Amino acid sequence: MNKNGIKALVFDAYGTLFDVHSVIEKCNELFDGKGVEISKTWREKQLEYANLHQIMGNYKSFYQITNHALHYAVKLHDEQLDKRAENELLKAYLQLSTFPEVKDVLTQLQDKKLAVFSNGSHDMLDPLIKQSKITDIFDQIISVDEIKQFKPAVASYKYAAKELKVKPEEVLFMSSNGWDISGAKNYGFHTAWINRQNLPIEEMDMEPTIIYHDLTGILEWK
Repeated sequence: MNKNGIKALVFDAYGTLFDVHSVIEKCNELFDGKGVEISKTWREKQLEYANLHQIMGNYKSFYQITNHALHYAVKLHDEQLDKRAENELLKAYLQLSTFPEVKDVLTQLQDKKLAVFSNGSHDMLDPLIKQSKITDIFDQIISVDEIKQFKPAVASYKYAAKELKVKPEEVLFMSSNGWDISGAKNYGFHTAWINRQNLPIEEMDMEPTIIYHDLTGILEWK
């Protein structure tokens, strides 16, 4: 494909720019020895609940979903979630760590239009990006909350393209989530799967345009 035809580099947030499992330390502090398990379940239920709300046509913000998923995860692992622990863990989700290469890579790409496009609602996404010191790098922060259609719904990607004022084929979309890559490819974006966990490609007949192990590979699109 013609890389010069790409006008916008669009990044998913959770798992792509930000390490969702950087909450493990706080989980371990509150629930001794169960941090890995709780974090894993928390993320799985967060994604599951978003999909279920989308399918049922019963939208709730990603902040609400993240809270509900947390409650489920703690119960599943036989722990009790009091208000203090709830607040501390939700606050930790607003302070996730970026992956090590993120800031350096983004800084080198600033001759392109850069955007974040996330299922995260602005009450989660904006403080998260602000605390990470990468706010000024992006031209736009787009949340599905603005249209209340979670990815991978076609309407969500269509909305992002409209907000960016670009055609689908002018976008390279980056995500670490295979389902998100499938959704973006289905809509018509070019896709770069940031396969941080060395997973197999999703069996959706929607193969990514290109695969990288981390974001440093994106530098060839400069």
